[in-house]
Amino acid sequence: MSFPLSKISILFFFLSLSLISSQPNTLSSNEQESVYRVLDSINSAINWRSLFPDDLCLSAPHGIVCDYFPDDNYINPHIVELNFGYVSDYSSNPPCGPNSSFTPSLTSFPFLRKLFFYKCFTGKQITLPGYFRNLGSSLEELIFIENPSLVGSLNGRIGNFTRLRRLVLSGTGIFYSIPHSFGALPELEQLVMTRNRLSGGIPAGLGNLKKLKILDLSYNELEGEIPGNFGEISGLLKLDLGFNRLEGKIPNQLVGLKNLEFLDLSFNRFGNFGIPVFLAEMRNLKEVYLSGNELGGQIPEIWEKLGGILGIGMSGLGLVGNIPPSMGVFLRNLCYLRLDNNMLEGSLPKELGFLDSVKEMNLENNKLSGRIPFSDKFSAKVGGKLKLGGNPNLCVDSFKNDGGVLSDLRVCEKPVIPKAVFLSVGSSLRPKFFCFFFFFFHVGLLLLEVRN
Repeated sequence: MSFPLSKISILFFFLSLSLISSQPNTLSSNEQESVYRVLDSINSAINWRSLFPDDLCLSAPHGIVCDYFPDDNYINPHIVELNFGYVSDYSSNPPCGPNSSFTPSLTSFPFLRKLFFYKCFTGKQITLPGYFRNLGSSLEELIFIENPSLVGSLNGRIGNFTRLRRLVLSGTGIFYSIPHSFGALPELEQLVMTRNRLSGGIPAGLGNLKKLKILDLSYNELEGEIPGNFGEISGLLKLDLGFNRLEGKIPNQLVGLKNLEFLDLSFNRFGNFGIPVFLAEMRNLKEVYLSGNELGGQIPEIWEKLGGILGIGMSGLGLVGNIPPSMGVFLRNLCYLRLDNNMLEGSLPKELGFLDSVKEMNLENNKLSGRIPFSDKFSAKVGGKLKLGGNPNLCVDSFKNDGGVLSDLRVCEKPVIPKAVFLSVGSSLRPKFFCFFFFFFHVGLLLLEVRN
């Protein structure tokens, strides 16, 4: 099919008009001014207007990001990311000053997708502003990392952001409880609120976050029990609730976390229920840390199904009994093993010496006994990360004055081998002995004569 030349010319004419009308405009003066004001509040020592006098969507500090949106047959630029705080030469965001603040409102950015602050609020205390709940439905990432002077409560500060995928509050002075409204963030994939001052219980509503991949609430002051419905977050890859005040029983419902790779419940107040045997059903586990909880009991035989584990932390659990040889048989990818400060007893399984990938093994302060079964090659490979002290009944076959980890262990006692005993005839038995000798001697001679 062919078009007359005149029709082709008309077609190109209208296409040209369409392209001209679709050329991007400049950033609106309102958004441009808002960016300057935010930059001034972050670091007033820098003259941002002089350094960046032109359209900030064409020439802006690293970390100020624009995108283009069609609007009334035009393509209009809008601010979509505000990243503050120098991270590295590869992420050289505008550096924050010693008196950074939230002086201007951030609600002048209706298309904002990401708001990021790294080490910006480290001096005077800054309260998390209430207008955060009105930032707009376009926000996808809200991130605060290492801002110890940022204080206040989260209640009423975080809105129902229908598109929010990442919420990170790490290393702040935020206190009080986790708002129940966090359970109504349908697109949330990453919720990290570690090293804050959060208290109270964990809202069961967080179990409704079906798209969650990472949940990290570690290093807070959270209390109560783990909500059982956490086991319904089937796509969860990381669950870190370590270093809180959680108590009760580790819920069996967590067995539903079939995709979980990282589990840290260490240094809480879980007690007297033993190591959960349902761990055997979580076959994607790569790291499990339970240290610092008085779980008690013996180490269960669950390792055949967990051959992919790389790290195990079970220090100070009150464990008793022996170390199962199956740990050395099946955990061939294991790099890190801590069973120290328990009450484990018996000999060390020689199978632990088969762990070719292990880089650290801490068995200190138990009641282990007997000979060390590890080869010199294994001991040299692990080096100072092989810790066996605090087991006075462990020993090595020979003294090692190499400064290594086995140098301080005592040398095993050599087994006592009975010496050969030679018959010694006392003087009182000599007459009878010679009588018997001569008797059998003469009998022997008589038999020889008879044969001849």
